[in-house]
Amino acid sequence: MKVLVIGGGAREHALCRSLSLDPDVTALHCAPGNAGIAEVAELHTVDALDGAAVAGLARRLEADLVVVGPEAPLVAGVADAIREQGIPVFGPSARAAELEGSKAFAKDVMAAAGVPTARSYLCTTPAEIDEALDAFGAPYVVKDDGLAAGKGVVVTEDVEAARAHALACDRVVIEEFLDGPEVSLFAVTDGETVVPLQPAQDFKRAHDADQGPNTGGMGAYSPLPWADPKLVDEVMRTVLQPTVDELRRRGTPFSGLLYAGLAITSRGVRVIEFNARFGDPETQVVLARLRTPLSALLRAAATGTLASLPPLRWSDDAAVTVVVAAHNYPGTPRTGDPIRGLTEVAEKDAPGAYVLHAGTKRDEATGEVVSAGGRVLSVTATGSDLAAARERAYRAVGRLTLEGSHHRTDIAARAAGES
Repeated sequence: MKVLVIGGGAREHALCRSLSLDPDVTALHCAPGNAGIAEVAELHTVDALDGAAVAGLARRLEADLVVVGPEAPLVAGVADAIREQGIPVFGPSARAAELEGSKAFAKDVMAAAGVPTARSYLCTTPAEIDEALDAFGAPYVVKDDGLAAGKGVVVTEDVEAARAHALACDRVVIEEFLDGPEVSLFAVTDGETVVPLQPAQDFKRAHDADQGPNTGGMGAYSPLPWADPKLVDEVMRTVLQPTVDELRRRGTPFSGLLYAGLAITSRGVRVIEFNARFGDPETQVVLARLRTPLSALLRAAATGTLASLPPLRWSDDAAVTVVVAAHNYPGTPRTGDPIRGLTEVAEKDAPGAYVLHAGTKRDEATGEVVSAGGRVLSVTATGSDLAAARERAYRAVGRLTLEGSHHRTDIAARAAGES
């Protein structure tokens, strides 16, 4: 089949890499892509938020499947425009994508479906904000109701910082703090059948030991050796299937990737948030372990035939991703810096370790790959266990040079028994 992937980050590079290795994929396209994706897919220029433009591109390419990567195009209705052209698309409708587009909508769905989550208040006035902060106390959890590219959540002991973030949002959800480790669990669904993927854990803080500001994610690993073996079955029963069933009952069936961000609390599993697309950087490690051809899985979700798909096959290997971020990230990043060492990693570390591009582009004047965003690269490695995958990942990171860049050195260390 001919596949078109929409997006240009490391998540889309991971998707394109898996699809490029899929024997059923005869042609692979990506719009807009990045310097790394260009090595495995033909790139096209398109406004990813313009549904008519994306659908037109898919039609011209005679795509058999379109995969919409980022959340903003989904919330903008790009998947709807593609479906209207009769082209199979992996990604929910705009109405279903409100599960990520609005924290308040997600809370309403969870309440109706009986899904366990944090108690919360939706606030629109300063008085409501103060009342909610007083009701829950520290640590304060304040979430912008809308999309914020992974940076709309503040967790702080400082009530003034919490209030300032809340006042900067049009609508804000303030909720109780959930203790315990966090887990990301993806599920592919066609609106009825739900197929869970393997769980992963990501690292949101910018610096080692979970210090520094929140980011879009500085690394991830899978599997989770410390997690209850029954965790996926429990989340399927209490979270994923009830949510999909509730959205179908409302007449807004969710077809695509349902991402549950979970806290394993002292009182059981609780949903922190839902996303309507693959998460970044968890996608990088989950797809590194998936052995079932990706195109068949995504197309089955897009065409309502997941129930007939054989059980997914997984590698026993572990996977670790380390994000290399630009100077000053998660603030305004410096861009345009040359990235060196990419060829060395490809020659010396592949296939056990490889680089997935996030914020990169090729400088037209020099031909060099340069930084073009905050999170620049995702260095991903597999190994017989987490310790082996970690060693490979960090060895590859050590070959890369990006002036002013930073990365965490403790991704998966505790799970691997190294700290």
